[in-house]
Amino acid sequence: MREKVVVGMSGGVDSSVAALLLKRQGYDVVGVTMQIWQEESPSLAAEQGGCCGFSAVEDARRVAQILDIPHYVMNFRREFREKVMDYFVAEYLAGRTPNPCIACNRYVKWESMLQRSLEIGADYIATGHYAGIARLANGRYAIKNAATAKKDQTYALYSLTQEQLAHTLMPVGDYTKEEIRQIAEEAGLPVAHKPDSQEICFIPDNDYAAFIDREAGERVPKPGCFVTKDGEVLGRHLGITHYTVGQRKGLNLSMGHPVFVTQIRPDTDEVVIGGAEEVFGTSLVCNQINYMGMEDLRGSREVLAKIRYAHAGEKCVIEKTGEDQIHCMFQTPVRAITPGQAVVFYEDGYVLGGGIICSS
Repeated sequence: MREKVVVGMSGGVDSSVAALLLKRQGYDVVGVTMQIWQEESPSLAAEQGGCCGFSAVEDARRVAQILDIPHYVMNFRREFREKVMDYFVAEYLAGRTPNPCIACNRYVKWESMLQRSLEIGADYIATGHYAGIARLANGRYAIKNAATAKKDQTYALYSLTQEQLAHTLMPVGDYTKEEIRQIAEEAGLPVAHKPDSQEICFIPDNDYAAFIDREAGERVPKPGCFVTKDGEVLGRHLGITHYTVGQRKGLNLSMGHPVFVTQIRPDTDEVVIGGAEEVFGTSLVCNQINYMGMEDLRGSREVLAKIRYAHAGEKCVIEKTGEDQIHCMFQTPVRAITPGQAVVFYEDGYVLGGGIICSS
């Protein structure tokens, strides 16, 4: 009897080819598109595009017809609202900069979709992420780097659990983007040259602050002061939700030299400003730890750490300083260590684990 795999089909080329590859490998493939858009109006939902809009469903359905596999839509509106959108707003209100894709991966694409897939008799779920999964010598599952560093998506997958990884397939990770598009074109898939989505799916205009203002209502932080690290007032700002650590543009401060956001203080509604050298740091503390390739951290360990999606990574020494706390000391200063973002630890191309940056 063939093993059944539910493929999360977003309507893009990567997840479409994932379904194609798995069918070629002999799996019983079922395509599923997640319904996560919040608007009731079809016209408004269609405008959102990306993996949230009705256009995604139509593209996925057309691909499923060509592949001759069943296609369904699963409703995850409530889960997406609670675990991603509400989380996103709450983090910004607290002066942190969240990564909503990490939350979506952990709690919607995996926790919710995997549970429903297992309930309908699936053995695995699969996605079109550029990453791989391996079982290490210690018996633990770990995400491994994709074949192409340019598209590698391992950073956003560090929070998956051992149970989730044991039931996951990622067939796209062995290919480059160009190879995936070529496979799609040769198979006659209509999404072969569909552009990649660049923005957060629920903020298609990329205006985070306006979205937070609408969602937060009376909780929106009031305008406050730009200050130096010593408390000298430099000017007024629009509200802390408009800024993130490392930001230079949009400050509207005439200082005679480039200045950057170095810290956000939600308790006093202050945004701390400093020079270029003050944006760099050599250490951070993270919590909400998820261990992946390693079962636990004992003693100190030298690893490669990434502090944001586009970060190439930097060598650092990590040490456990609490039950749910790790201290990281970098060999070379890194730019814009940002509370709310994830720090992910790598060794030999595998994800050892990671956590959420809480201080620098």
